[in-house]
Amino acid sequence: MQVAGYARDMVSYGLPRSHVFLFVVDSHLARAIFYDRSAIVESKLLNFNDQEDRLIFAKMIKHLCALPLEDLGFVLNLEADFIKNPASLREAIRLPETTTGPPLSEIFNLCQGSFFTFPYKNGQTHTVRLKRVIFRSNGIIGRGTIVIRVECACRNCAPHKCDWKKKKLVLKMSFPSETRVSEPTFMDRCKELAQGEHAWVSNHLPDLIWSFDIPFRDRSPQDNLKKKFGDEYERRVMRGVILEELKPLSSLKTAKECAQVFYDIVQCEFSIYIKRSHFSSNGLSISGHHWVWKYPRILHRDISQGNIMVREKNGKKYGVLNDWDLAIWLDNKRDGPTSRFRTGTRPYMAHKQHSVKWKGPHRYRHDMESIFYAILLLACLYSRPDEKRRHPKDETYRYEEWHQSDDEFLSDKKYRTVNAADWEPPVTAFFSGFLLWLITLQDSFRLGFHEQGTFHRAVRRSLKLGRLHTEMNSFDEDTLGGHLSYEVIVSIVHIFEEEELETRGREWQLYLEKLRQNQVG
Repeated sequence: MQVAGYARDMVSYGLPRSHVFLFVVDSHLARAIFYDRSAIVESKLLNFNDQEDRLIFAKMIKHLCALPLEDLGFVLNLEADFIKNPASLREAIRLPETTTGPPLSEIFNLCQGSFFTFPYKNGQTHTVRLKRVIFRSNGIIGRGTIVIRVECACRNCAPHKCDWKKKKLVLKMSFPSETRVSEPTFMDRCKELAQGEHAWVSNHLPDLIWSFDIPFRDRSPQDNLKKKFGDEYERRVMRGVILEELKPLSSLKTAKECAQVFYDIVQCEFSIYIKRSHFSSNGLSISGHHWVWKYPRILHRDISQGNIMVREKNGKKYGVLNDWDLAIWLDNKRDGPTSRFRTGTRPYMAHKQHSVKWKGPHRYRHDMESIFYAILLLACLYSRPDEKRRHPKDETYRYEEWHQSDDEFLSDKKYRTVNAADWEPPVTAFFSGFLLWLITLQDSFRLGFHEQGTFHRAVRRSLKLGRLHTEMNSFDEDTLGGHLSYEVIVSIVHIFEEEELETRGREWQLYLEKLRQNQVG
């Protein structure tokens, strides 16, 4: 376990790495271990008392020393001063001679000042200078996402004519499965269709400026592992995206601003998801059926606090649903997964997704459950958007545990959360306005899951009796029988502390106007 921790630190700090090699030596025994984003491969246990094993160990060291930087796991075309001059490493992280180990905060920023060159238009290349790391995933298996502030450093740009120099940019690097549809593909489709009365959606989507894929070359460690293990090994690519830098939730100043951002995310998520005409219980028709053909029909599948961002534009703040790396086309949601590994960020995943028995498909309600947890954890664990609760009460601490716990723990705690009959979360004073949202949303989940269970029990009984009727197969799994329909959700979250928030889409503005008229009538 401790060795895995060393490997995790090696790929989670310093320069971006696709893989690492480690040797574990204990007295006269040794083992070589290879870690990459899809697999962990160990050599046999070597015994230095055995001459043949000593020769094997010596050959391993010799071959490693001869490998190019790319085969050692360093990202291709990344120029760092200390790679050219290893003696400068101590100065780069400003370590005194007496220090026994480098502070992680310094190792974390070793990227700063390095240059990265990547494929660009018409066979050209573009170069950026890396600045500060603003996000980095902490793990071995998976995409290994890293987000770094960058500035244009291209030698090919005409003086004073580079659009990139005028923008605040970030570079997002990751190692997704090569079969994964890229984030730019989803965003291109969204923006292609976000025209006219639907142009408002563009304010709530990330602005992708350029993207590129760099596959691992033939005879690379990844290529050799794929040949050896076949389908058991997931082949990946190094994917890069240049984006406009957005602000985190912590940049917001008031609870109402947070509420508007969450409401924006709900509007954006549902507008992209909506698949058919809906009718509310009061008979009002929702003009959503046109989205069947016009909108891209996408499920995000990784909604978390870290992926809910803020765009400031013309003095207004907009919630932006960021990081569409794990998204899928709604029409393909019943297809097999494009990755062998579980989808989502653990504290925010829908409770059923933590079960090893869960095989999908991913549904709209799973994304809504993730939004619910994002609101819950913010309102309970933070005294302000930028300040975590310093001395949480016992009942609050249980939510803190969600960030460190395994799937079995989270499955149980989340199941209890969404199914409790008498539930009231310990929100902080600053976020007290979210209490009504959370209680009402939880009630919708609870009633929906109860109705779902009742329906499935009835179906099973009818099957045993041979009396199953076609009309029984009509439960809406996506909205839990309508309890999580957009009409229900918008009726809850379009008002915060008795003030109406801004509804962006014209069709939903009309719906709310008709709803108010009906209530007055």
